Amino acid sequence: MNIQTIGENAGVIWRLLYGSNKRWEYQELKKEAGLSDRDLNAAIGWLAREGKIQFDETKVGRKQLLYIELNYYIG
Repeated sequence: MNIQTIGENAGVIWRLLYGSNKRWEYQELKKEAGLSDRDLNAAIGWLAREGKIQFDETKVGRKQLLYIELNYYIG
């Protein structure tokens, strides 16, 4: 893995999030993007560092869910 690949994967994730206008559950995003956990986590980190996404954690029973969605700014 290198910076170029991480940036490309971040672009894949960005396009999925931008095109859907919904909250994605981590596993759903992983499956749709076709990325490994390692590659998805690096891409998420890239987008988070740029302030382009936000997270919401929800506990359902014993299961912890992580949702990811675009961070919209209305100015």
